[in-house]
Amino acid sequence: MNTNTTNGSPQGTKTSSSTEATERMDAFTVREYEASGEKRREWTRIGVAFPHKDGKGFNVILQALPVDGRIELRLHEAKEKDA
Repeated sequence: MNTNTTNGSPQGTKTSSSTEATERMDAFTVREYEASGEKRREWTRIGVAFPHKDGKGFNVILQALPVDGRIELRLHEAKEKDA
């Protein structure tokens, strides 16, 4: 599992206003906390979501459940490999 601490979304994640039915999504739980007087968020990857072939839903596979019951789904972006 990946844990990234940022002020916004997980590092290396692009934002998109629409979801194509062929793209998988990563599932995260987000914990808000304060450090040095600054509000921060810790993103922990807890699973994935794969679109149905008809584009009308997702199969969600989780390795963990969030304590607060909230799951953030973000389009998956492959990590770039070092050259």
